[in-house]
Amino acid sequence: MEALLCKRLGDPTSSFESPIELSRNHPIPELDSPTAVRVKVKATSLNYGTYLQIQGKYQEKHPLPFIPGSDYAGIVDAVGPSVSKFKVGDYVCAFAPVGSYATFIVQDQSQLFEVPKGCDLVAAAGLPIAFVTSHLTLVHRANLTSSQVLLVLGAAGGVGLAAVQIGKICGAVVIAVARGAEKVQLLKSLGVDHVVDLMNQNVTASVKEFLKSRNLKGVDVLYDPVGGNLAKETMKLLNWGAQILVIGFASGEIPIIPTNIILVKNWTVHGFYWGSYIIHQPAVLEDSVRELFSWMEKGLITVHVSHTYSLSEANLAFSAIKDRKAMGKVMIVFDDMGNASSKL
Repeated sequence: MEALLCKRLGDPTSSFESPIELSRNHPIPELDSPTAVRVKVKATSLNYGTYLQIQGKYQEKHPLPFIPGSDYAGIVDAVGPSVSKFKVGDYVCAFAPVGSYATFIVQDQSQLFEVPKGCDLVAAAGLPIAFVTSHLTLVHRANLTSSQVLLVLGAAGGVGLAAVQIGKICGAVVIAVARGAEKVQLLKSLGVDHVVDLMNQNVTASVKEFLKSRNLKGVDVLYDPVGGNLAKETMKLLNWGAQILVIGFASGEIPIIPTNIILVKNWTVHGFYWGSYIIHQPAVLEDSVRELFSWMEKGLITVHVSHTYSLSEANLAFSAIKDRKAMGKVMIVFDDMGNASSKL
């Protein structure tokens, strides 16, 4: 089978001594337990966390060499003798700590989610991390309501586009922050109430003007996958009793939130790490995926895919993430899904 191997730590976009290498004859993984399921991967997602992982900058480290890759979708290829939830031919999606950048992957049945028949598998592969992250933080953790104002940073990225769509489903007033006219146009097409273009607008002044026009006091929920100076700046817009959702640090800088301000403003700070839900609250995770697929079937949410690549083009795929070219998801699609050429 084909598999992308990370043989050393480094920047996967580099054309000189790249840390990633395509193997075309990698061994097909065997079922390793009675409840194991082997999935033929049809599409797998690129996430900023995977980019960091290959560089050795992610919170979880894996011994070299390893096959990168996290969320994916595909078709069940083989099942262990004690598997009761799935059969050969079923459509499934999942999150894996590593291993999805390959033709086949093996996981326990407890870690797989059923994909409704007829659902696009490329879209399904882009759902587990981006949409579950946004769903669990906004719905399960923050209990976002129609009376609240949601501010989404990095709003044109994978988790950002998921967050603005879920925010609208919850009925909140949604403010989105992005960079560039094309991203602004996409966000407006999703019904976002106000979009700040960082290319030519000051985020504080723009949001304050919008809030004043709607007679709103401030922001109730800050969704932050960016960190850095942008996070520090937008905290000035938060109401008393606001909630801060810490999703990630795409800026490369981890912001410091002074605890005295948290105390005085009565803020709640939620840290969110997807993988820990598998260990601590798997039932909550499963309910989230089920509701998201229900919303997808009803047309309430859309997984926006801006770039697709073959496995051999992984370096280009990571460049789209690194250079902030993506609007929504960047996906690796395997050849038997059709022409998997870049949309760049």
